[in-house]
Amino acid sequence: MQTIVFANHKGGTGKTTSCLNVAYTLQERGHSVLLLDCDRQTNLTQSFTVDPGSTGHLGSVLLGQASLSDVVLEVGEGLYLVPSSPDIAEAEERISQKPGAEFALKELLDDVEAIDYCLIDTPGGLGKLTYAALTAANAVFIPAQPEYYGIEGLVGLLDVCHQVQKRLNRELVIGGLFFTQYNRNDRRRAQKDMVNLLETHPLFGPLVMQTTIRPNVSLVEAQIEKASIHTWAPVSAGAQDYQNLTTEILARL
Repeated sequence: MQTIVFANHKGGTGKTTSCLNVAYTLQERGHSVLLLDCDRQTNLTQSFTVDPGSTGHLGSVLLGQASLSDVVLEVGEGLYLVPSSPDIAEAEERISQKPGAEFALKELLDDVEAIDYCLIDTPGGLGKLTYAALTAANAVFIPAQPEYYGIEGLVGLLDVCHQVQKRLNRELVIGGLFFTQYNRNDRRRAQKDMVNLLETHPLFGPLVMQTTIRPNVSLVEAQIEKASIHTWAPVSAGAQDYQNLTTEILARL
């Protein structure tokens, strides 16, 4: 099983939307996918018609109150979800006080069988669950908006990734950085300048991916309707962009 993390120090960059739609794209291509929602805001969980209160959530598993198999929900053919809850904040705080907390997710996922890909949606910030996700991952991909305040935290995030590579997970690959809410044909000077700055930067340049996720209302509509973008609006820019992004992600793994 390949484990992929979507992470950014800043919230609102498209982590959840990207995690969700890459999962739908992998599912459409015939792969089995397990989604882990590590965010107390539970936006990924809310993208499906589920009731995590009836079976427990990721926090329940981390606290030893349930097993992973107890809380996994089948949300589509070959698509599975470990839901989150606002209570996951308590679980994160409690496990952070224990030795080896960074390995909490890796230990859970080591026992998962017959799944092709695990995709992890992380919270904004760089808390213990983000470290745990990076420790469990084969690769991390970073969604970012090409704006000054969306970029300034990237140095800190890369530093965390390098720390994890050195101390916790030598196999972690920093797979790439992709822009969301951005069209390469956009004429806005500020965005183009920021993209150009990153593409020519010695640290970030090799990470910048060709695919960008253009602003597209169909992505929002599909998420509200709890539907795959590929069934809701299969010829939309959103569907096309996530097909391209998924292909590029797989090529970089």
